[in-house]
Amino acid sequence: MKQRIDSGNPACVAALLLSALLSLGGCSERVTGVLRAQPATANGGARVPILVATTRQADGTMPDELFNGERGTRMAFADITISIPPDANRQIGEVQWPASIPGDPSREFVSFRTDKIDLATARVRFAERLAKPGVRGRALIFVHGFNNRFDDAVLRFAQIVHDSRAPAVPVLFTWPSRGSIFAYAYDRESANYSRDALASVLQSLSDSPNVTEIGILAHSMGNWLTLEALRTMSLKNGRVHPKIRDVMLAAPDVDVDVFRTQLSVLGKPAPRMTLFISQDDQALRASRRLWGDLPRLGAIDPKAEPYRAELAAAGITVVDLTALKTGDSLAHGKFAESPDVVRFIGARLASGQQITEGRSTLSDRLIEGTSEVGGALGGIAARVVTAPVAIVERAGARAGERRRERE
Repeated sequence: MKQRIDSGNPACVAALLLSALLSLGGCSERVTGVLRAQPATANGGARVPILVATTRQADGTMPDELFNGERGTRMAFADITISIPPDANRQIGEVQWPASIPGDPSREFVSFRTDKIDLATARVRFAERLAKPGVRGRALIFVHGFNNRFDDAVLRFAQIVHDSRAPAVPVLFTWPSRGSIFAYAYDRESANYSRDALASVLQSLSDSPNVTEIGILAHSMGNWLTLEALRTMSLKNGRVHPKIRDVMLAAPDVDVDVFRTQLSVLGKPAPRMTLFISQDDQALRASRRLWGDLPRLGAIDPKAEPYRAELAAAGITVVDLTALKTGDSLAHGKFAESPDVVRFIGARLASGQQITEGRSTLSDRLIEGTSEVGGALGGIAARVVTAPVAIVERAGARAGERRRERE
């Protein structure tokens, strides 16, 4: 018999929160030392270089991890290269965490470089990567969510960058999360602590003459931090910098009423926003109970009023992933774990073009996973897009294949 959870009992609500807020990537049982650099001769797959800006404290006890979950007194920077196993040895959307240290680069995510750098070096390396063929001056910023250690955030972003094939310079902004389900309040305050720093990073990138476009992808509690940073920029400058073209909000753990106030001060024209929601998101369901039973933005019904009219008026594209099933039992990390959706994200962030609706349907373009997807969505802003049945079927087939392989 299943145990019934009494939602009116504070102790039961706390238990629900602890069991449900196992956010994407956060797992205390994983091995440490995964960022210990492997020899350059090690045989792996694709290598993903990531520049890091962080408000975390440097880790003096575990130098291989670079930064811990405490708050640093000033911004710090790093340059990390992660090796992704060959495609034949992995499923798109998965992070193969090393079983032990050192990891096997042919089958697991490992690091080939972990350099702490200063701001001047970070600027030089960013400029060098921005000038590479195919990038065309584009940058992609990722802001992780609650319950993420530093290595969690690095490996997950490396997976997103590799699987999305986004032609942009990847920059990870990582804030002081303790990587523990018991530290929800600390993490939320750490997000507040970091909003001016993120605004500073976004302003610095925007001011660079070599940057043409900036895309932001935020997840869970990282959406609160992102929206607050954009709000800070707008209040200071009158609007968000026009180079910030796309803001993608994945499973945002943000109060709907607060989102309205944040959105109202972003200035005009505001960045193009894409909202990924899932009404079966268990982590956001628990968060809703914690915050006084008020709706969380990432779990609304976008077809219901007043949301439908408000989203349409704001020109926000909504991608409803409720029908999509992935390996995430909490339904909180669908945006990164579905092969088709993560490719779509890369296309949305990188396209920077407006393509009007043609003969092919949005579902067709989403399934194809080409760069045209981004433009297609840009041309039908404010439409609620449901993940196509074909994607659901393909995700289910992949899950079945993985089960059979394990058996």
